[in-house]
Amino acid sequence: MELDWLKRWNLYSPGKVALKDGETGRALTYNQLFQSAVAKAHELRTQYKVQKGDRIAVLANNDLEYIVLFFAAQRLGAILVPVNFRLTYREVEHIVNDSAPTLLVYQEAFSDVAAQLFENKKVTQKALLSSRIPSEERLDESFLGSPSDPVMILYTSGTTGAPKGAILNHDMIFWNSINTTMRLNLSEADCTVIFLPLFHTGGWNVLTTPVLHRGGTIVLLKKFDGDKILELSESEKATILFGVPTTMDMMARSPLFKKVDISAIRYAICGGEPMPIPLIKIWDEKGIPVRQGYGLTEFGPNVFSLSENDALRKIGSIGFPNFYIETKVVDNEGKELGANEIGELVLKGPMCMAGYWRNEKSTKETIKNGWLHTGDLVRKDEEGFFYVVGRKKDMFISGGENVYPPELEQVIRTLPGVREVAVIGVPDEKWGEVGKAFVVKERAELSEADLHAHCLKNLAKFKIPKFFVFLNELPKGDSGKILKRKLAETAI
Repeated sequence: MELDWLKRWNLYSPGKVALKDGETGRALTYNQLFQSAVAKAHELRTQYKVQKGDRIAVLANNDLEYIVLFFAAQRLGAILVPVNFRLTYREVEHIVNDSAPTLLVYQEAFSDVAAQLFENKKVTQKALLSSRIPSEERLDESFLGSPSDPVMILYTSGTTGAPKGAILNHDMIFWNSINTTMRLNLSEADCTVIFLPLFHTGGWNVLTTPVLHRGGTIVLLKKFDGDKILELSESEKATILFGVPTTMDMMARSPLFKKVDISAIRYAICGGEPMPIPLIKIWDEKGIPVRQGYGLTEFGPNVFSLSENDALRKIGSIGFPNFYIETKVVDNEGKELGANEIGELVLKGPMCMAGYWRNEKSTKETIKNGWLHTGDLVRKDEEGFFYVVGRKKDMFISGGENVYPPELEQVIRTLPGVREVAVIGVPDEKWGEVGKAFVVKERAELSEADLHAHCLKNLAKFKIPKFFVFLNELPKGDSGKILKRKLAETAI
């Protein structure tokens, strides 16, 4: 297996643009990216004594130099540890303590946090994220490592405790790219705008690493900006777009949406949660079909994909598993279930993480006999299409009946005037648990009575939320997904 992707593309297409800064227009060709990575690896080895297996923590916004650093670390066999810069100092300190980096690389905007970590002796070396101009001297172009060697540690959001570091190796990233290429027909001609943060697997591995593996072009933005994404998709003739329902909705509401020519986009990929039918139709009328999917940091992350041809017929489905992935739906005893039976999704394949960093207990709880247990409840219909029913921890039991919030959310979304909704279970003296729906509305006159009446027509009584709460907006994470744990905290 060829691990040195840049060396190959430097040979095949040295003048092709690999990376472009969407704000400044600065670009790196594959030759420049390769040479920059070699020069950066030389700097890391000679100035900071970075060796194989060492960790390099990073506190930075999306930046061309971040991608250069990623490929430079690989040349040395070092491991990149992207850190969520939106975390508090305490949370950052946990990640740094856990990963024990040899070097902390940071941008000026995060110099205070970097200085505090250094003063508290949490890191022994720190350096600003910067370019290193390739020199005329002949530098060592060797590439250390094997397919099973770690490349990156990505820390989960910590919804069930302290964040855990998922270990991604060369094998995982390679096979995720192969699966993505086969399902999305990626090629050297592809171009996409990336705005999800690079401390998130969505920023790195939904499209960035697969497109670079294929020799395509990545346009980087530091953050989500709907108008800028539309403008760049037009000017750069982007061929593929990735988002979550929230970002897709925000772009569709922009005045620019009707004006821009983004006809080069073959389709949009949407993940995180089911995309409402009206929103799918808005994009479809623009000439851009929507493909919904499913993935997670620990596996893939491109695991399932729904063909754009089935986007409306199979609304809510995540489609079929990608090519080199085995799947099962199992009950609590591990027994495989049949069509339309709800159980936990378990996965097997070469794009599974190596485990959690220095956390053997969590690794054994998650990976059993080679199968990764996702914690997601799914069902598979008679045609083999998969549907996410909810997280095992999100399901609640009301009067002895299992209730799955995504079903309720999908029904409530169909009521005109509802923009967004999230449902959680809350304690109840009579029924054990009942539903509480948090709704963002578009029509001021929409009332709790309207919502209750709509649910009464479309849901069994035990499923109908007991409480309806109107909010101006729902709390969301960096990928745009709704943070139900935040809603649960407010509901206590």
